[in-house]
Amino acid sequence: MIVYNVTCHISSDMEAEWLSWMRDEHLPEVMATGCFLDVKMMRLLTQADDDEGINIAVQYTAQSMTDYERYRENFAPALQAKTREKYGERVLAYRSLLEVIG
Repeated sequence: MIVYNVTCHISSDMEAEWLSWMRDEHLPEVMATGCFLDVKMMRLLTQADDDEGINIAVQYTAQSMTDYERYRENFAPALQAKTREKYGERVLAYRSLLEVIG
């Protein structure tokens, strides 16, 4: 299994609106690609002392690297552009790829 992790930093004043958009629009669009089996959103409980805002980790689980690559090549560019268009620099995202080993 492959986990595609997207950690997003957002300002506290837009948390409710962003979470609503994620649940109602973005996550359903990503899952509709058929590339992922599951998705989870988690709030990071540890924050840096100088960190204003909140950090949310979104973890998409893919059956295989092939499924992730299909997402990255065919769907990610348009979905990421849509997010940038809506939020610009108000949402900063850090992406990582993990392999489940146990």
